[in-house]
Amino acid sequence: MADKKKKSRYAAGYDFGANAALAGAQSGGAPAPQYGAQPQYGQPPPPAQGYAPGIPVAPQADPNTLGQSFQNLNLGPQAQQYGQPQPTTIQQPAVSQAPTNQLLPSDLIAQPVLAYELEQPPPPINLPSNAAATPSPHANCPPPYIRSTLNCVPTTHSLLKKSKLPFSLTVQPYTSLHEDEAPIPVIEDQIISRCRRCRGYINPYVTFLDHGHRWRCNLCNLTNDVPQAFDWDSVQQKSVDRWQRSELNYGVVEFVAPQEYMVRPPQPLVYLFLLDVSASSVVNGLLATVSKIIAEALPRIPNADGRTRVGFLGFDSSLHYWSIPRDGQENSEPQMMVVSDLDEPFLPTPDNLLVTLSESTANITTFLEKLPRMFQDNMQNGSAMGSALRAGHRLTAAIGAKICVLSSSLPNTGFGKLEQRERKELLGTSKEGSLLQTQNSFYKSFAVECSKNQVSVDMFLCSSAYQDVASLSNLPRYTGGQTYFYPGWNAARQEDAIKLAQEFTNYLSSEIGLEAVLRVRASTGLRMSAFYGNFFNRSSDLCAFPSFPRDQQYNVEVAIDETLTRPQVFLQAAVLHTSCNGSRRIRVLTLALPTTDNLAAVYASADPAAITTYFSHKAVERALSSGLDAARDALQSKLIEVLQNYKSTIGGGAGGLTLPGNMRTLPILFLSLIKHAGLRKSSQIPSDMRSAALCYLSTLPTTLLLRYIYPAFHSLHDMPDDAGLSDPQSGNIVMPPLLNLSSAFIQPYQGLYLLDDGLNQFLWIGRDAVPALLLDVFGVEDQQQIRQGKTTLPLLDNDFSQRIHAVLEKARDHTSKMCGSIIVPQLYVVRESGDPSLKLWAQTMLVEDRADQGVSLQQWLGMLREKVRSNLEDVPLVLSTWPD
Repeated sequence: MADKKKKSRYAAGYDFGANAALAGAQSGGAPAPQYGAQPQYGQPPPPAQGYAPGIPVAPQADPNTLGQSFQNLNLGPQAQQYGQPQPTTIQQPAVSQAPTNQLLPSDLIAQPVLAYELEQPPPPINLPSNAAATPSPHANCPPPYIRSTLNCVPTTHSLLKKSKLPFSLTVQPYTSLHEDEAPIPVIEDQIISRCRRCRGYINPYVTFLDHGHRWRCNLCNLTNDVPQAFDWDSVQQKSVDRWQRSELNYGVVEFVAPQEYMVRPPQPLVYLFLLDVSASSVVNGLLATVSKIIAEALPRIPNADGRTRVGFLGFDSSLHYWSIPRDGQENSEPQMMVVSDLDEPFLPTPDNLLVTLSESTANITTFLEKLPRMFQDNMQNGSAMGSALRAGHRLTAAIGAKICVLSSSLPNTGFGKLEQRERKELLGTSKEGSLLQTQNSFYKSFAVECSKNQVSVDMFLCSSAYQDVASLSNLPRYTGGQTYFYPGWNAARQEDAIKLAQEFTNYLSSEIGLEAVLRVRASTGLRMSAFYGNFFNRSSDLCAFPSFPRDQQYNVEVAIDETLTRPQVFLQAAVLHTSCNGSRRIRVLTLALPTTDNLAAVYASADPAAITTYFSHKAVERALSSGLDAARDALQSKLIEVLQNYKSTIGGGAGGLTLPGNMRTLPILFLSLIKHAGLRKSSQIPSDMRSAALCYLSTLPTTLLLRYIYPAFHSLHDMPDDAGLSDPQSGNIVMPPLLNLSSAFIQPYQGLYLLDDGLNQFLWIGRDAVPALLLDVFGVEDQQQIRQGKTTLPLLDNDFSQRIHAVLEKARDHTSKMCGSIIVPQLYVVRESGDPSLKLWAQTMLVEDRADQGVSLQQWLGMLREKVRSNLEDVPLVLSTWPD
């Protein structure tokens, strides 16, 4: 009741309509994706209704007939024992037909897309009830792990080409930073059954033959022997029901690999910290802040096997090595050795620069406490980052490592020397692409060398000056790392220090994989034709990762080489890696998709989120090779091609702009991508910020990528009474309704709005916000007293303030928990009557408006309609396209 009174007080004299405009539509729409609604992943699958446990019978079939068939097959719990006389082999029941998704045309002009529609789940994958060998609800890989652009696959290449849609997979083998947050069934008996021909792993969609002694591969159709120990528990020394084995019930499983999967003993987890100790790093507080963060995070670094090792190497105009003794030794002081030869840096004491964490924790902590004082008077402005990287590679190449570079200056001496090349007059012009190219070839060639020796590189760039992110980002791009960019960072600003501390601690505590390779296999007739993401492509179908992060996704383009004659196709991704606890593991993800020779079924199964993810990779690739204009034009051209082709082949409204209902969001997603900071035509985006945005566009998981290009927009001052409170049933914080990204939803004299793109959060304060609202949220009634820019929102002793904090925290959870990302969004307060540059930055996120010389959504849809009407004749804006 008190909150309702406050809302009335805020609303005095004003018209609140932002949420009301969407409330009716949103309440009647489809629910947001709830992948967790199915039974808990990793738990034994419950038998379907009418099933006997362990007997894979189709629900629609006659239970008496099929029960007898499976008894004859010797596969159920009542089957005869192996070794007894068996009747004639009986095949498993034929796979029944499944319904296809219904094509429901939608006019985008007459029925505008609402914001909540962008969070809808992909079209369902319609498989027959008896397609899998077991009735497990987890037999198919869930969308967070693998997401296909088409959930119904064309049977021929010509049909795929006719649709003008891509066929690709978005693969994210891990969806959380820690194993216990997303438990996956682990098969520990080391019984790994693989196809002799295609090397695919046994999975829920294989077929058992010859009384269960053999299995037919669902990828290549070859018949293989079932391992003798497949039905035997070696630990308990007794027979087990094979239908309870995880690999026959789950689309995502992890095998503990036997000795033959190891070329060498499991690699230990090794962190080598390359620390910028130059004057710039001392002045902005990076060295002191990072030293404290690492010291406090030491207990959180994975070290279950006690083999984790760490090392430290500093750089300014020289290289600084530190030898840290073991705890308990007489001389516990770290020894610093300075090497000024940058051309051929040597290792002064190669045997004790990497120390075992569990043996030296106390001395490492002491060293980190003293480190800032060692350089507090350093006046050196040089940065020999390239030479430090070479020295770090030489130090770790024999065992492999994760090199973490923390820098606040431009590398300006030694190997990989870079020049200040930022030219503001080029921003927003056709020549801007030159600023996105690698300035020094060292960073690409060195990255390839690192990948060969199982060394990955992560960049944490913290500076208010130019750092040439375009060049430095090549190191993570080819070694399976990531570039984290903190523009204008300074430890004197509490918000900057806290953000780095939270993200870097998440980074260090993440349970990464080591010396990993990813391979994707598919049914006969399909071929993996291209791979996108941060890794080194070791061969045509093998991607190498010195370390395998949990917060990135990879895109795999699939080609149809032969006519697909089977009712389903199967795709299987396998990641062979060493866990950070020293265990060799294989994570296997199996996806089954129906096939069709009907173009309408292809359109009805298209997933616009996965399509946008695919084209974000293509756009980044085009931007880096041909420039930003070419990337934007290719996106526009592709969308017009899809719209025109749909109208000509399927048909649509005479004067409208028509797409299937499941693809309604595609035009607005493409517009959001074109208007994003990574691709937008603008003279206001520094090249470092643009390069960092391109890195995120090519690595963020799909859920977070959609938020990054189309931010969440909420009205807070008039949010529903239950918003910011826990839902009684789910326990989750209730969020305010999503609004479309248009200033039309910002009332001229109203109060508080939230814009959240997953990396940044903006609290927008209206020009004439009600003083009572400001008092409850910020503790002051005068807007001029509210701090703008990066800030920390005070938690006040009133119900509304606590609800606002709960909403902000829940929005951050979208980043960290749903996608396994280390990123903690930075909060900015924007006053409508305040800083123009900050206001413009927030306004550019309203992608349905014309901010920063763009086009509005209405203009965009009108232009698309005219292009489609004119059959793509006289299209001067389209300069390039991607080949089919």
